[in-house]
Amino acid sequence: METGKILKVAGPLITATGLKDANMFDVVHVGGQKLIGEILEMRGDQASIQVYEETAGVGPGDVVVTTGAPLSVELGPGMIETIYDGIQRPLEAIRELVGPSITRGIQVPPISYTKQWDFQPVVKAGDKVIGGDFLGEVRETPVVLHKIMVPPGIEGAVKEIKAGSFTVKDTVATLTLADGSEKALTMAQKWPVRRGRPYKEKLPPNTPMMTGQRIIDTLFPIAKGGTAAVPGPFGSGKTVVQHQLAKWSDVEIVVYIGCGERGNEMTDVLREFPELKDPRTGESLMKRTVLIANTSDMPVAAREASVYTGITIAEYFRDMGYSVAVIADSTSRWAEALREMSGRLEEMPGEEGYPAYLASRMAQFYERAGYVRCLGSDDRRAALSAIGAVSPPGGDISEPVSQATLRIVKVFWGLDANLAYARHFPAINWLNSYSLYEDRLAEWLNENIHPDFMAQRGETMNILQLESELNEIVRLVGIDALSAQDRLTMETARMIREDFLQQNAFVDTDAYTSFNKQFALLRMILTYQSLGKEALSAGAAMDKLFAVAARDKISRAKDISQEEYEAAYAAITEEMTAQIKAITEEGGDQQ
Repeated sequence: METGKILKVAGPLITATGLKDANMFDVVHVGGQKLIGEILEMRGDQASIQVYEETAGVGPGDVVVTTGAPLSVELGPGMIETIYDGIQRPLEAIRELVGPSITRGIQVPPISYTKQWDFQPVVKAGDKVIGGDFLGEVRETPVVLHKIMVPPGIEGAVKEIKAGSFTVKDTVATLTLADGSEKALTMAQKWPVRRGRPYKEKLPPNTPMMTGQRIIDTLFPIAKGGTAAVPGPFGSGKTVVQHQLAKWSDVEIVVYIGCGERGNEMTDVLREFPELKDPRTGESLMKRTVLIANTSDMPVAAREASVYTGITIAEYFRDMGYSVAVIADSTSRWAEALREMSGRLEEMPGEEGYPAYLASRMAQFYERAGYVRCLGSDDRRAALSAIGAVSPPGGDISEPVSQATLRIVKVFWGLDANLAYARHFPAINWLNSYSLYEDRLAEWLNENIHPDFMAQRGETMNILQLESELNEIVRLVGIDALSAQDRLTMETARMIREDFLQQNAFVDTDAYTSFNKQFALLRMILTYQSLGKEALSAGAAMDKLFAVAARDKISRAKDISQEEYEAAYAAITEEMTAQIKAITEEGGDQQ
């Protein structure tokens, strides 16, 4: 450790001298309260330090002590169900210790050092192990089996391994390394947050992440191990979309980062998640969730750390072989923290005052996502998906944060304030959103859901695009100027929008829709259009075609339960076919 003195204080940024042997990104303790900070810049023996806590009362002459280590997280049993702040301080444990406000300089272990965990070994004495291999297992929650791994970079033979109840600081195994020395291993390990955890190989993602949201799964899917952005103006439903993804996505671990968002939104998460039932396990959603709450009333500087803390925790669970989703709300607040610290460092500003390195910092975050072959002797594979909300001022996605994000991510779910005001949720605009994973996922979807899945998706997109073009004509000369076939296209597009794309998160049968149910529901709507085209060509009356009784049943079909939809949809389709056939025959007779 090295000691220095503060020269000046400028909000969360302080300048200290006498730290010639310190390194960039070393953690330091500032002043008598030992506030946590991180070195951002070194000039000789002077260091610029980003302090992650309120600096009131700190002044020139106060002592700064460097720890000699970078900002790191502690990884081990006890993280699931925990609520952390941006620098991995457990908020619940702090509340029990000092009350509802975080006392400056307080230090509480990120994972309990006293709780006993039942450790069951999966290797025995004499076994050779390498970094990433499993030593044993701990049942952390009813749905998460925590795998205790050999830390990366360590290789040797197991000299001794124990079974029983231990704390995370107790030695559970001893390895004999290649040089003959011995290494004691516990159930916990540390990792610097700014360095990605290693893996053997990054693979192309080829499996969809099932979210249960129809506009996402069918029209703009994201792959497991993929990256997505959810930009939109205030009130357009970014947080709603992210909550739905956290609740329903078929991932095994969720890391939710509240990065600079309002406290009431994190409060909603804290209230809802414990009460929500995981559709796959029946347990509380919190049993597979880690929350990082760094809200807008917490120190700005810690927003940047919160994103790295979250992705590092997610990588740790990925290394166990789990499918993990990181949801960051919102990366715009993170970028604002970068802008503030860059300004205080008097760096040359880029566009709109953001630092010139904004895009590279964002790329460093998103590039830690991916579908990988994990370290270890086995060939386990796992995926880490990253989904970030972007909050552009006024919904203007031409601003730097949105543009930097779009150059990196492969999926764009563009939220539309007009759809949100019309109570159409998810308020994702189908005309300007896109997914670059379509071609890669096409084979899986056609093989596992239905051979016509992608063809049906293409037909749906064509109808929605054509509706947009026809709306221009309607606005100019009125709907009566359209042909009967075009009127049918407009009606079908309306059914797609209202009966398929729109979902109600408060109705259990509609909040989540499986891939198979999505395909069947959309097929009913497209069957109506196909039969309608034939009927109009045969001279059927347009008004009667639009008034068929089965259309009411189609509009309510999304509320049919997951267990009953197949028989119900088949019956509705059969009824609709008979009704349109009768209208067609009636039209032919009149001709």
